[in-house]
Amino acid sequence: MLLSKPEITSMFRGVARLWCANKDRLSEIDSRFGDGDHGVTIGKIAGLITKNLDAWEDDDIEEFLQSLGDDTMEIGGGSAGPLYGTMIGGLSDPLSGSDAIDSEGLKAMLEGCLAAMEDITTARTGDKTMMDALIPAVLAAREAEGGIPDILKAAADVAEQGAKDSEQYVSKYGRARSYKEQTIGTPDAGAVSTSLFFRGLYDGLMEAGR
Repeated sequence: MLLSKPEITSMFRGVARLWCANKDRLSEIDSRFGDGDHGVTIGKIAGLITKNLDAWEDDDIEEFLQSLGDDTMEIGGGSAGPLYGTMIGGLSDPLSGSDAIDSEGLKAMLEGCLAAMEDITTARTGDKTMMDALIPAVLAAREAEGGIPDILKAAADVAEQGAKDSEQYVSKYGRARSYKEQTIGTPDAGAVSTSLFFRGLYDGLMEAGR
């Protein structure tokens, strides 16, 4: 299997659907120690993804992801817009106008995504941020064997575990850090939305293959 425009389209529609379905859940998690608007912002990003996919015509995959990342950065509502804009834009970094991405190309995209995030945040696994899902997911993808579905499934499964693991950590960033040990037992909203991002990519790919 190779990833081309139809597969990328289906993958990101999968993300948009899953994010929309979990907006209320994400805001409820965020409301415990944050501003309570994470789900609202994620919903805006999901709407933007759908809009950009509907308008996608001549751009190659690299150009589309760069543009989607740039547009996402402009979404207001806390840090989610800039963070996910960086993450999505980072997926395009290893591409050079390619319209057919193989397994190694996908792994490079995910590495580019992580590298872009590491350029703007010092957060690492255990800091109770979206990096608790992103870092393990990219490491799992790096080590995964098999084809593109296997890589995405490995990333999605580990991202979900990373989001679950974030429950045991103390928040070190954002408004939640002032609550210290009180944050133990609640997952990080960003880690959860990141896990949904990877699950959406995988679900969308599987939908494309049916």
